[in-house]
Amino acid sequence: MSEPPVLFSVTDGVAEVVLNRPEKMNALTPEMIVRLARTWDEVSADSSIRVAVLTGAGDRAFSAGADLGRLTPLLTRARPAEDEWDQQLLDEPTLLNRAILRTDGFTTPLIGALKGIVVAGGMELALACDLRVVGDDSQLGLVEVRRGLIPAAGGIARVSRQVPSAWAAEILLTGERITAQAALQMGLVNRVVPPDEVLPTARALAAAMAKNGPLALRKVKEVMLRSSGRSLQEGFTAEDDAIRQVLRSQDAREGSKAFMEKRAPRFTGA
Repeated sequence: MSEPPVLFSVTDGVAEVVLNRPEKMNALTPEMIVRLARTWDEVSADSSIRVAVLTGAGDRAFSAGADLGRLTPLLTRARPAEDEWDQQLLDEPTLLNRAILRTDGFTTPLIGALKGIVVAGGMELALACDLRVVGDDSQLGLVEVRRGLIPAAGGIARVSRQVPSAWAAEILLTGERITAQAALQMGLVNRVVPPDEVLPTARALAAAMAKNGPLALRKVKEVMLRSSGRSLQEGFTAEDDAIRQVLRSQDAREGSKAFMEKRAPRFTGA
């Protein structure tokens, strides 16, 4: 049997999610959307998962976005449902948003390990990542306007918050791809490395983050999401809500105790 188009594994508290359709540049099909939504639900519900890494199989592309022969015609109703995956996507309108992480409720830290082409829906998935490691030969872009569409799976809202407005406007309105170096210059990615170092670099970041308190990690991300675009006072309120929960945790006590005893903390997420 062939491998599924989305792979999922967990090792030492780090989840790894792989878009596994390299022969089609990991273009997103209805089946992949359904599987991704289920995967993120599982990651979110598992408190033992401290960090997740999202990547794509093969060297050509992290993802070229939606499969224009399968996903887009289904969503525009240009074709009817042809299998169980199509039908599930039509029956559950929230699946697409959950798959593309178009939500502020996913608080597990997520690292994108991005090689090759990162465009359209693939770019929107990349923008949902908290940290991004890209190959030095990668090209990134929100190209939807060139197809008469808009990046409405989180692309417009996210890129306009993550880079200065002039850069965001150029990315969104020209639909042109940018280089990895340009993305680094504008602060859109964290690391630019040779392609064969992308996944190892992302895994090293994930391993370092996984040593931290899992509740603290999720609460930091939660506050970042809640305070984005809000007033400073609203940000302070989000911090207050989070710290009250963190201070009541066993991990907060363990962190202080481990520091005093000069040893590595043994966090449990409780």
